[in-house]
Amino acid sequence: MAAQRLMKDGLNTASAQRIAQAINQVYPEFNVEQFIAQIDSGLAALELKQRVNHFIAVLAKHLPQDFIACHKILTQLKPHWDHGDPDDALRSFAAWPVTDFVAKYGLDFPELAFDCLHYLTSLFSAEFAIRPLIEKYPDLSAKYLRQWVTDDDYHVRRLASEGTRPRLPWGIRLQRFCQDPSPNLWLLEQLKDDDSEYVRRSVANHLNDIAKDNPDIVIDMCKRWQQDASTKTQWVIKHACRSLIKSGNPEVFPLLGFTEFPNVILEKFSLINTELTLGDVLSFSVQLTSSSNSSQKLAIDFVIYHMKANGKLSAKVFKLKEITLNSKESISLTKHHTIKAITTRKYYSGAHKIAIQVNGREEVIKDFKLTVPD
Repeated sequence: MAAQRLMKDGLNTASAQRIAQAINQVYPEFNVEQFIAQIDSGLAALELKQRVNHFIAVLAKHLPQDFIACHKILTQLKPHWDHGDPDDALRSFAAWPVTDFVAKYGLDFPELAFDCLHYLTSLFSAEFAIRPLIEKYPDLSAKYLRQWVTDDDYHVRRLASEGTRPRLPWGIRLQRFCQDPSPNLWLLEQLKDDDSEYVRRSVANHLNDIAKDNPDIVIDMCKRWQQDASTKTQWVIKHACRSLIKSGNPEVFPLLGFTEFPNVILEKFSLINTELTLGDVLSFSVQLTSSSNSSQKLAIDFVIYHMKANGKLSAKVFKLKEITLNSKESISLTKHHTIKAITTRKYYSGAHKIAIQVNGREEVIKDFKLTVPD
């Protein structure tokens, strides 16, 4: 069985060969053999982002020091670019150091840098490379981004959304947009109904980012979009609201078709055991009865309030069931949830709580005690 490839393997000797051969076609002075040898030196010990930076450093030794000359070279690469093995999921990674080279060495030449990224983004999304430019040149970047949302190339249109995401994974966090995302809302407005799912998914992810700092802005925007939403925009709304759903924000549930003010009676909520040790199973059951004269679409969740180091409780929402409950109908639910050690949470001994939540609204709550062995 072949060994599983790691993401860092997307930048390897073969990637260096592809980069060198493409550049050599438009810049014959580029020493292919020497470039590959310098890339190979120490490469095996490096992780992914370290490899990106290593490739950039070696590129800087072989490309002209003048970025104007680099711009001329980089914007002629695509006809000579070897796209790699179609079956290789990491084949586009070879272009990552090329786009990030622009971010590092083109920062003082913003017009040329934006032109490079516009050209190169179809090889490997320039979503990381564009962020230093956005930070340093907010007005100029806004000018280009507003042009790019109507570009013929869907890669460029996506870059207008993905490159401006406030909390892009692996990217520089754009704190200005975390605090005030309004400069980006017009861009998302233009792209929400884009023909490309690749672009629309970026819009949804961008809105999901915004929701972590400014949930009201996302809810208001999605409410407005929903009034005459196409199937494409409805998809964006659903995926944009996933963190709001997960956190149990009650205002977002009607956007996804759940009953806005559910009329239900929760009864017979019981815990099998109210004293647990880390690793035990928290088991509970609850009965819901509709008190409405019409059917109701319900998202039923449970919320565990975990004890923190400072003695305060922190809520974590877990999905339980989505149902349509008919008038006067009842349903009984049982759940077994193991409270076990995980890398993303540290548990503390003490009083905890569990609640049942219907369409984001907490209905009933119980106490339990957790003991974490020393």
